Amino acid sequence: MEYMRGDCRASIGVFDSGVGGLTVAREIMRNLPKEHIVYFGDTARVPYGSKSKDTIVRYSQQIIHFLRTQEVKAIVIACNTASALALDEVEKELDIPIIGVIRPGARVAVTSTSNRRIGVIGTESTINSHMYKKLIYEQDPSITVYEKACPLFCPLVEEGWLKDPVTKEVARRYLDELLNKDIDSLILGCTHYPLLRSLIRELVGDSITLVNPAYETAKELGELLEREGLANPDMPEEPLTAEPYRFFVSDMADKFGSFANSILPYDIETIQKINIEEY
Repeated sequence: MEYMRGDCRASIGVFDSGVGGLTVAREIMRNLPKEHIVYFGDTARVPYGSKSKDTIVRYSQQIIHFLRTQEVKAIVIACNTASALALDEVEKELDIPIIGVIRPGARVAVTSTSNRRIGVIGTESTINSHMYKKLIYEQDPSITVYEKACPLFCPLVEEGWLKDPVTKEVARRYLDELLNKDIDSLILGCTHYPLLRSLIRELVGDSITLVNPAYETAKELGELLEREGLANPDMPEEPLTAEPYRFFVSDMADKFGSFANSILPYDIETIQKINIEEY
């Protein structure tokens, strides 16, 4: 089916460096069941967290170019690193709405903290950008933000070691520093990290609020679509198109599919591998 620009029946474009953005896609599926999704996972170039801003901007531009060929009506950068380093750049070039995952997470963290001490964990690039700290301070400069890069989390998640003793020991080492700061809220500042939520919860206890930007981003997306008149009007009980959710990767389609089917509420039957460098 051909869609005109701004057609509310078109899909939402979602992209990430790999499988982490599936946590955002999962929340969109759950909270916006009428919406269709085109997902791209840049599995050939993961992880993004240790790469430069120029590289992340270039990668993001290529992916957005690809998603535009799929006639998407809006784009979600389901990657904290790309949201921190590329969102402002690519937004200038687009005539459709685009949102990242950092602003929704920062906003909720501000409302969730009681003692005004917030922890943020993320990739090296996200933490070095201080984007969460900046957005939190804009809302409440009295809040103290403690940041911690956790570079090993992404490869461990990509490997599927979600409950492995090695992952637990790595997490303990990362989180001990923040726990000594008396934080009462912790932002899972990478879309891979919600997949470690149960492990992190075990280590930090029940007194700390875990902020999942994936869920908050799905909520913000729904508000954006309604505001822009782009929400799909189809009733949930009506049949969707043949492929309501389409998935593309730059490498390792089989591995991606196995992982995706373990966490999504929808079984993926087809995953297309594309050469993203052509876009």
